[in-house]
Amino acid sequence: MTTVFRAIALAVLASWSIAVPARGSEPVRVAEGVYAFLETPGEVASENEGRIGNGGFIVGPTGITVIDTGVSWRHGRARLDAIRRLSDKPIELVIITHAMQEFLFGNSAFIGTGAAFLTHENSAGLMRERCQHCLENLGLILGSDVMAGSRLIVPERLVRSSAEIVSGGRTLELIHPEWAATPGDLLVLDRATGALFAGGVIVEGRIPELRDGRLQGWIDAVALVRRLAPTVVVPAHGPLLSAAEAQHTADYLTALDHRMRELYAQSTSLLDAVDQAGLPAFDQWAGYATIHRRNALHQYLQLELEDLAR
Repeated sequence: MTTVFRAIALAVLASWSIAVPARGSEPVRVAEGVYAFLETPGEVASENEGRIGNGGFIVGPTGITVIDTGVSWRHGRARLDAIRRLSDKPIELVIITHAMQEFLFGNSAFIGTGAAFLTHENSAGLMRERCQHCLENLGLILGSDVMAGSRLIVPERLVRSSAEIVSGGRTLELIHPEWAATPGDLLVLDRATGALFAGGVIVEGRIPELRDGRLQGWIDAVALVRRLAPTVVVPAHGPLLSAAEAQHTADYLTALDHRMRELYAQSTSLLDAVDQAGLPAFDQWAGYATIHRRNALHQYLQLELEDLAR
């Protein structure tokens, strides 16, 4: 009987461990009716199941708007279950703020809700161009179990520029700051509370990734965020921020640009410039050893293009 009891107890404990929400799947109340999913900044890895990108949702009088859905069906399902623990109102709209893998493959978990899916047309184009390949890579990095059920869902409702919409009975401003972190960045501002989901434009505790970005446009977009004077900022990565703290993203980009121009002006070779591109003020941010080096390489090559265009 003892052996049987122990087996039953282990089975119960196993079921509890499955039922316990993963880190980041419990929402944080940001403002009245506004909630954020805050993940730990980092790089996609098996240890974190790729759950590094923030998201959230807004509960209005008639329905719910979801902002970014996570890296996988499983991640999206955890967020959907968390939403349902708070409200049974219909999920009316899912907004994808930018085309990066950790924010969009959770769409597959929301297909059965009847929600419409919205993004900027440039983000939809990027998704069609490369996200199937991203999905295959995620399967290799995270494993087939973690990515089970995940598939690419490209939003059909597209915007070309900034717009005001009503979703779930709440007035939302969709702000396209032109080409910043990606060509299709969207900021989502809840008019009632002043809470801002900043998408890829604002990050904290993780090196901003320049691969798809335009450095000056990104710095300008951060300035726009500050002019909007939101009551709270939900960044793509990291903790909740004030409008003033959103400046940290631009601080990094400005420091990177200054350092690379300095090295380039000294005729430093590409590889030496990347090695000498250290920014101690940001060396504790996730991705410093990898993303920062890629950014330095990217910016050096941009400076070469500027030279050729003169």
